[in-house]
Amino acid sequence: MAIAELGAVVLDCPDPRALADFYARALGGSVEGEGDWVDLKVPGGPALAFQAAPGFVPPQWPAPDHSQQFHLDLTVKDLDAAEEGVLALGAKPLDAGDRSRSFRVYADPAGHPFCLCAC
Repeated sequence: MAIAELGAVVLDCPDPRALADFYARALGGSVEGEGDWVDLKVPGGPALAFQAAPGFVPPQWPAPDHSQQFHLDLTVKDLDAAEEGVLALGAKPLDAGDRSRSFRVYADPAGHPFCLCAC
């Protein structure tokens, strides 16, 4: 029996609204709130929340001495089309050059790593 259920995944960042807007454009859903805490209600999934973190330092990937802390895997049907879309939204490629794999690694505008994964 589970003790709890997942309510939200929370990402620290310098600008909660801007990062919520990035993920809303990538995943769909509705952005709620302003200021230091903003929620993204994602269709069919748990909420993503974005929390202002003064002095935020983005993780580095790959870097064993600068842990990425966590990352999001975003499942897509067409890696090339999804890559084009997230780059247009402001994502930066971290390790997207290997086209033989079923995933590609990017950083969101605040520097959090995420993967596009072929389903």
